[in-house]
Amino acid sequence: MPEQISGSVERITFYNPENGYSVIRLKPDNRGMLPFKYASGRDALITVVGNLPELNPGEWVKLTGKWTAHSQYGRQFTAEQCEQSVPATVEGIKRYLGSGLIRGVGPVMAERIVNKFGLDTLEIIDQQPERLKDVLGIGKKRVHQITKAWAEQRAIKDVMLFLQSHGVSTSLAVKIYKQYGDDALSVVQNTPYKMVQDIHGIGFKTADKIAQALGLAPDDPGRIEAGIAYTLNRMAEDGHVYMPQETLEPEAAEILGVPTEKIT
Repeated sequence: MPEQISGSVERITFYNPENGYSVIRLKPDNRGMLPFKYASGRDALITVVGNLPELNPGEWVKLTGKWTAHSQYGRQFTAEQCEQSVPATVEGIKRYLGSGLIRGVGPVMAERIVNKFGLDTLEIIDQQPERLKDVLGIGKKRVHQITKAWAEQRAIKDVMLFLQSHGVSTSLAVKIYKQYGDDALSVVQNTPYKMVQDIHGIGFKTADKIAQALGLAPDDPGRIEAGIAYTLNRMAEDGHVYMPQETLEPEAAEILGVPTEKIT
């Protein structure tokens, strides 16, 4: 049975932008809920590995996965799902903003901004960015840079949240976003079977599961077309060089769960 842990990201040890594979150090919310005892101080941090969205120090995450024992690095948590949330403390917000999340905002500027706005900092950046000009060293140009970078980060998180809320694993969500960027939602919602050709590791069944979770009709023309292609590919893998229509139609209909007359 999958287990869950939550806490704040303390640092990113490793991140592969190609597939999202990450090694992070996490400060858990509730040490007493962990299935083992561990020391305080530096050793109190948990090592988390897995294909994750790009995280930043200071972020709060809830992770679903399992505990594993690495022969060299010891006990660690292998994450399969990741839910993100912005930090809720002043120190967390400072680390979050100063982590390189927003171009032009380093630790010093992040501290100035948070000292000015406190817990309202992220809300102000999101909804009233013009108020950032009240902070020493921030002019109109930098406000524009911050606003643009913040919007990009929000877009990434919105895409990841949407995909995960429809049953897409974190590792697949990362692949989908890396392939399509800001067009990811449009592709997934309108042409989900395009992922079969474009993304290694996503076959017809995976794309179909995502499409069905999004409410695509079983007899949608795009689904029928993809199902026929999948059926033909299966036959080719079995060594067949052709497939008569009278054999193809019932075979594809069974795979798709639709009447044979829908296969055209």
